[in-house]
Amino acid sequence: MNPVVQWPRGRLDFTGGCLVMGILNVTPDSFSDGGQFLDPRAAVEHGLQLVAQGAAMIDVGGESTRPGSKPVPPAEQIRRTVPVIGALAERIDVPISIDTANFEVARAAVLAGASILNDITALSDARMAEVAVQQQIPVILMHMQGTPATMQAEPRYDDVVAEVRDFLVAQAEKAVRLGIPPERIFLDPGIGFGKTLEHNLLLLRNLDKLAATGYRVLVGPSRKGFLGKITGRDKPTDRVFGTAAAVARCVAAGASIVRVHDVAEMVDVVKVSRAIAGPVVA
Repeated sequence: MNPVVQWPRGRLDFTGGCLVMGILNVTPDSFSDGGQFLDPRAAVEHGLQLVAQGAAMIDVGGESTRPGSKPVPPAEQIRRTVPVIGALAERIDVPISIDTANFEVARAAVLAGASILNDITALSDARMAEVAVQQQIPVILMHMQGTPATMQAEPRYDDVVAEVRDFLVAQAEKAVRLGIPPERIFLDPGIGFGKTLEHNLLLLRNLDKLAATGYRVLVGPSRKGFLGKITGRDKPTDRVFGTAAAVARCVAAGASIVRVHDVAEMVDVVKVSRAIAGPVVA
């Protein structure tokens, strides 16, 4: 696969290996940073800071998907995200992704300047795929068992690695049939989305199997609850070092993108992990 992914409104260069995606939640209730960037001006300033710290892309979300969360109406998601995306698009040259499973939100965000769709339901609504095809933009397909409201109610698998991989590959193949080129498809195993601690560890331990599918892989372990269970740290903001360990594993296993809150720190983790691994062979 070509190490440079290009589309009419964006470009990502994987020549040097894994890239860092910065998280920008414009929500009142996200598990880690809810309410911090609800003010559009604060959100834009934080987005600019993430880019200055080395983020290769910014992921903007207007709906919390923490365990137990309830859906946010599309109009409210649009109200939260579109002004921030529009302002950032005028001031940064890295791609902006919209974190949503709603096609109305996706369409409004793309018109405002977003150029990647990050869908936790892996294009379960075909209208999301239509937006991606019409706008010729990449998609991130994530695995989730259940919904955010129910996903942590006793998640069960016979073989979590195989089931997550097979689901994501099937959704990717569906996306290709709908007209999205394979190089514009990223697979996300959905760490923390309908998984126990052991499920998350198995997925990270076997991440190379997902990377071996031929599609690029994105992983979002940042500040997640499973890290708190391992380290005993209850506050998400205290899980930076736990996140660093997970990110290092993702890089070593062949992930193309890590989605994180603490960009400056994780950029360093990625750089050192890449250096240890040696030169990337395109």
